[in-house]
Amino acid sequence: MKNYDLESYKNEGSDERFYREDAYLRAKQKVKKILGFYWHLASYIIVNLFIIILIVSNGGEFFSFGTFATPLFWGIGLLFHFLSVYGVDFIFGKKWEERKIAEYMEKEKRNINLDNNEQR
Repeated sequence: MKNYDLESYKNEGSDERFYREDAYLRAKQKVKKILGFYWHLASYIIVNLFIIILIVSNGGEFFSFGTFATPLFWGIGLLFHFLSVYGVDFIFGKKWEERKIAEYMEKEKRNINLDNNEQR
């Protein structure tokens, strides 16, 4: 059996090193998922363009369900892959909420300033 030289986490500053290493591993896993999604997206575009060109060049109608059935159903799977990588909060997440709150607060502030200026 092979012996491994493992670093002890009982040294001073070991918690910080542990959390930094843990954060690195999570970031690496996230990048791997994002890369997998981009490969999925690239293959989706290339294969579906090839299928559509093949159908149309062999006399099929461009605007028919058969032409776009594969991109449609594969696109649904691609959407779920996107949501699994980026999360449901990608579009309407915390940053969006914060921007909207700031926007409405600014609008309210302008309305109050306009009302005050009109009263003078």
